[in-house]
Amino acid sequence: MNESQDNTMKRKEGLTVGEVAERSGIAVSAVHFYERKGLISSERNRSNHRRYSANVLRKIAIVQVAQRAGIPLREIAEAMAFLPPEAKVTLEDWDHLAKSWRNQLDDRIARLQRLRDGMHSCIGCGCLSLTTCALVNPDDIIGANGPGARYLEEDAPESYDFD
Repeated sequence: MNESQDNTMKRKEGLTVGEVAERSGIAVSAVHFYERKGLISSERNRSNHRRYSANVLRKIAIVQVAQRAGIPLREIAEAMAFLPPEAKVTLEDWDHLAKSWRNQLDDRIARLQRLRDGMHSCIGCGCLSLTTCALVNPDDIIGANGPGARYLEEDAPESYDFD
């Protein structure tokens, strides 16, 4: 059997978990984890070994990009549920996924910008700056919304300027 025939045979049989891990740059355990979470799928060969379509490599790349953007795995799985298990992910598929995450990413970016811009004077709710918070948050009214840096997160008044 020559090398071309060997490659054709491998494509028909699918990739081993080790090959998927090597080609995607993740650990074998991560490949198994993604499969358990429903992000990718495999089939079993006659020897009951997992075999993956080469199309899982693109799905893994999408998962990695989404994770770097801070999208939780649960939400990634929900968003990718429309993808057929063995089909190649298309540009249109990626566009659909990216649009589904856009608002969430825009919100996260806005909160991070508020945090960055306000870190020099306040951590958000009066823990360190009684003078500022006595003006911005008299009697700790915002404290009723829960712990944490409320002004730098979702409770930030749109008109509030940290400078």
